Amino acid sequence: MTHALVFDVLGTLVDEPAGIRAGIQDAAPHADADELLRLWQHHVETEQRRIVDGSRPYVTSEVIDREAAQLVADACQGDLEKLAMAARRLPPWPDTVDGLARLAERFPLIGLSNAGRTALLGINAHAGLRWHQALSAEDARTYKPDPAVYELAIRVSGVAPERLLMVAAHAWDLRGAQKAGLRTAYVARPVGDPPSASDHFDLHAEGLADLAEQLGEA
Repeated sequence: MTHALVFDVLGTLVDEPAGIRAGIQDAAPHADADELLRLWQHHVETEQRRIVDGSRPYVTSEVIDREAAQLVADACQGDLEKLAMAARRLPPWPDTVDGLARLAERFPLIGLSNAGRTALLGINAHAGLRWHQALSAEDARTYKPDPAVYELAIRVSGVAPERLLMVAAHAWDLRGAQKAGLRTAYVARPVGDPPSASDHFDLHAEGLADLAEQLGEA
């Protein structure tokens, strides 16, 4: 029996690339926003990976996002302050707000994000996300898929990991949750990391409404 749902936020509930791209376009209207977005994303992914593997001391997502914003600003002569705030102004997917409300009628909802505490507060407020509990990887001083991050949700829930369902649009995130003992649900998003042929997740959903229906049937 599922006791609570644990949600990834970036990419799963909010369209992170769209929000950052909009910030880049606002700060540097004539620049190639897609190219600069790739520069931003590559920096964030690389630095978080370095922290997880121990080759860089922990810093919050706000620090890494500002580094990325500085790289973009240097490349396009854009406004650094506008760029630095882009990572918190992320639009929700069309089904996010209603889907969370529907699921919250039956389950406790836990947000579990690589975003730092301050960034997560801004993301939640801007996108209108409503939680019973919002957890940041900052409390584990590492990033997903480090098992210590999933342990935050296990401790808060007070139940065995197999009674938690991790919901994400990223197969790498779900693999990390599986290693920590959580059940898994992949939700398809245009910007996610689709499962490979070797992945075996408990549920596959086309969106939050589909997820709610499958959980209702279960």
